[in-house]
Amino acid sequence: MILETAILYVKERETKQFEKDFDSASEYISGIKGYKGHTLKKCIEQENKYLLLVDWETLEDHTVGFRTSDVYLKWKELLHHYYDPFPVVEHYKTVMENKKE
Repeated sequence: MILETAILYVKERETKQFEKDFDSASEYISGIKGYKGHTLKKCIEQENKYLLLVDWETLEDHTVGFRTSDVYLKWKELLHHYYDPFPVVEHYKTVMENKKE
């Protein structure tokens, strides 16, 4: 499994609408092949900063399957105007995990 990460800086005073639109945009990404789930976290210390975490089966499911789809164009139209600056997206694979339930 691959973890996509992005730190999202949302334009100030637009966070409430961003959260609503992000919820709507979630339907677009969730139907893509290889999508396993996502989490959006809001920073406690900085009101307009978010952390997006998306689980994918493979890197290509995100970089090719999602990013070249018509669905991505809808996602982009709904969300990309909120970001300043535009986020850097990175991908990670697990090398070790230790969880306490």
